[in-house]
Amino acid sequence: MTTKLFRQRIRDAIADENLQAALDANAARRKAGRTAAFESLPDLQERRARAHAAKAEVIARLDDYLARFIERVEANGIRVHRAADAEEALQIFLDIVEKQNPRSSTSPLTIAKSKSMVSEEIELNHALEARGCRVVETDLGEYIVQLRGERPSHIITPAVHLRRGDVGRLFEEKLGLPYTEDIPTLTNAARRLLREIFLTADVGVSGVNFGVVESGTLVLVTNEGNGRMVTTLPRLHIALMGIERLVPTLDDLALFLSLLPRSATGQKLSVYTSLINAPLPGQTRHLILLDNGRSALRASPLAESLSCIRCGACLNACPVFREAGGHAYGSIYPGPIGSVISAALVNPSFDYLAQASSLCGACREACPVDIDLPGLLLRLRAGQTPDEGAEGRGLPAPVKVGLRGFRLAASTPRLFAVFQTLGGIFSRLLSPRRPYLRLPAWTGWGYSKDFPRLAVRPFRARWETIKQEIEEKGDKETGNREIGNRETGNQVIRKEGGGTALPQSPSAESLIPLFSTELTALGGTVERISAADLPARLQTFLAEKGVSQALSDDLAAPYLGQAAVLHPDPSLSVGVTGALCAIAETGSLVLTSQSANALTASLLPPVHAVILRAGQIVGTLAEALARPEVRAAAAGVIVTGPSRTADIEMTLTIGVHGPGEVVVFLVS
Repeated sequence: MTTKLFRQRIRDAIADENLQAALDANAARRKAGRTAAFESLPDLQERRARAHAAKAEVIARLDDYLARFIERVEANGIRVHRAADAEEALQIFLDIVEKQNPRSSTSPLTIAKSKSMVSEEIELNHALEARGCRVVETDLGEYIVQLRGERPSHIITPAVHLRRGDVGRLFEEKLGLPYTEDIPTLTNAARRLLREIFLTADVGVSGVNFGVVESGTLVLVTNEGNGRMVTTLPRLHIALMGIERLVPTLDDLALFLSLLPRSATGQKLSVYTSLINAPLPGQTRHLILLDNGRSALRASPLAESLSCIRCGACLNACPVFREAGGHAYGSIYPGPIGSVISAALVNPSFDYLAQASSLCGACREACPVDIDLPGLLLRLRAGQTPDEGAEGRGLPAPVKVGLRGFRLAASTPRLFAVFQTLGGIFSRLLSPRRPYLRLPAWTGWGYSKDFPRLAVRPFRARWETIKQEIEEKGDKETGNREIGNRETGNQVIRKEGGGTALPQSPSAESLIPLFSTELTALGGTVERISAADLPARLQTFLAEKGVSQALSDDLAAPYLGQAAVLHPDPSLSVGVTGALCAIAETGSLVLTSQSANALTASLLPPVHAVILRAGQIVGTLAEALARPEVRAAAAGVIVTGPSRTADIEMTLTIGVHGPGEVVVFLVS
């Protein structure tokens, strides 16, 4: 896409009232949710600094960390493939699929995909469809834009540009459903249609949010449950991961998980955090590690951009994105971070996107890893890219000449002062009644943004006058104070958020109220019960749900007796499992595959009941991840409330692909 077309798309986006309403609603709700979520982290700035340092360490020693990560992943039984670019990644993927379904087979493969920006980067869907595969996006937002033949408009909320009426008409046209604007009805329709895909898919495809070097763990963060479906049910799972998505330890993972969901969706922890160490019984897992320009980016002045954890916070904060939307950028990576990495990872011609920024600094303020996005954008504008000879590309020729002239004038203070005075006088002659200029359209100024008139008196001249006035008063103390006020007048004093602090060395009993409060706030239920009364209460619970049997794992089966079903049965509406532990600070439950059938019993039925002993509650996420069972299991999941989505008009809907009801029987 050319610069001219980019500007036309921006004008079209600003004129689209439907798009503007959708973007305004997204920005307002994201901001409110993010603010509320971070109130529980009084040490936010310290965490941002730690996260920034951890990612900087990984990028600086990426080759070493990658080698250790690959060694550990392969030792866990996952097959690892390195891909230098998109073409090689596609060939590796197609070779894996070919072994699963040779070309001689007449039955096309069904591939269930969870959201993955890397798959968009390499245009995976097109390649698979060209081979005759049926590829289905299973994230609700991704499914909607796939039906529309579009790319995602936002890293986190792919259908942010659409309103409920757009989705209603789409489902009516493509799925033959009666037109409705009721969001739960639309969500349930997608759930019914995609359930069959999950149960019959030959291949599951996912991205990877984090790769943990010390344990070889693949971490996937989702809310709807589709990520768990595509990594648990199909016999073949292929994960796609950029080589920069590493964190050194599980302690570091806990840090990043405290920042990513809060920044992305305003949650203390996403509903499902999948921890994948090895294949499940009867399953094969592959990991494709993609470079595709990342090594070149690492060796450039833009290396800091590789610290991005893809939370989308900079998009929500950016005034340009909030007016233009993601599709105006033309790249799969929009917004401030997209303006930095698109030229390196997607197409060098996208370097003009660096001009789509006001450099206001809101993106850096929002970034949970404290990436200096304004600084990176300025470096891009200066031509400091992995692509040599990119200096000034994407700028009109007159602008290049003007910038060279400005550089010449600005290199000498006296010359700069002369030109500033002349410019101030000339600008007032051009625009006597306005505080800004209307420049020709090719400059990008005037029709979409204002260019302020230059001051007639240079700053140095005004500063000399101020100092002279102070000296004439003869009040040195007052003068110093006034100077200090002028120097600090634009600073913003930040008030740290509050939060509930955990008691030092808390007992399990003291953690129960916090755990119960957090889970209840998410829509879950906690019921305290004695061990002696538990079997009878479970039978009563099943009767209340109108069933006589429940899908169970081996921890819950002894309490259910003959009501327990230990083989996966998608027709059952209640699942009952045990738990490895619970996390008080987020109201989460930790389940692992070491308990047979725990992952499917907690996923397939619309109701999930959990048997939890009071002594199993720990205070923090870091404590839970430190449990040896988490590393030993082939896979595990941290469940934080019922499954949910807000992909349609940012309206929260409970119960998507995973359970819509979570009940914890807390055994004293």
